Amino acid sequence: MNIIKITDLSMKYDNNPVLNNINLEVKAGEIIGYIGPNGAGKSTTVKIMLGLVTGYTGKVEIFGEDISLGNVDYKRRIGYVPEVADLYDSLTAREYLTFIGSLYGLSDNDVDAKAKELLKLFDIQDVYDQRINTFSKGMRQKVVIISSLLHNPDLLFLDEPLSGLDANTVMVVKELLSLFSEKGKTIFYSSHIMEVVEKISNRIILINKGQIVADGSFETLKDQVHGSTLEQIFNELTGFNQHEEIAKNILSVIEG
Repeated sequence: MNIIKITDLSMKYDNNPVLNNINLEVKAGEIIGYIGPNGAGKSTTVKIMLGLVTGYTGKVEIFGEDISLGNVDYKRRIGYVPEVADLYDSLTAREYLTFIGSLYGLSDNDVDAKAKELLKLFDIQDVYDQRINTFSKGMRQKVVIISSLLHNPDLLFLDEPLSGLDANTVMVVKELLSLFSEKGKTIFYSSHIMEVVEKISNRIILINKGQIVADGSFETLKDQVHGSTLEQIFNELTGFNQHEEIAKNILSVIEG
């Protein structure tokens, strides 16, 4: 069974096309690197799948069920790390994680037991009862990641999840994603850091101007497009080749 199946998905904002006839099937255990330029439609696609955006045409099925039918039970099997997380700064990490856990149907005791262990493994156990507004960016990101994992999700949506993390934690998260994939869990990973997407994804989907323009493993895309790195493939398929000229012009402006 497909974990995700998208059929003829289109979306407009103020009559401007954002997604144009997207078709996509994702199997259990796949790590999808979902990439594209700003404004390509990446975030809109994810928000539609999460049930945060309506007004689209086409069909979106998660775990075999059409999400437009209104049953939100599928969300209990999903974890989500947004690019910018709105945390409740006045809460402590304990209070925040207890609140998130309750949304997924976990008891306070279950959340407490898991949260303590996870905070310890992420090396922030000492801040469990401190208010989030005192946390560094990296500490906040660790709490968001932990909140997305508490309920042992079957499908993870990750939008720039490594932002603000130290090098050791980045290695831990990368390894964790591989272990998740081996357990049959599905990961939908969006990032502008091409090197990371290239290394962790077993399938890469490139969206440009609301359409999928590439879909396959990194090795497959290398065979199809001239380029030895994902960054080169990205530039080739999106038509962006002015980076050197723009950088020189920026330097010229700075130097006066």
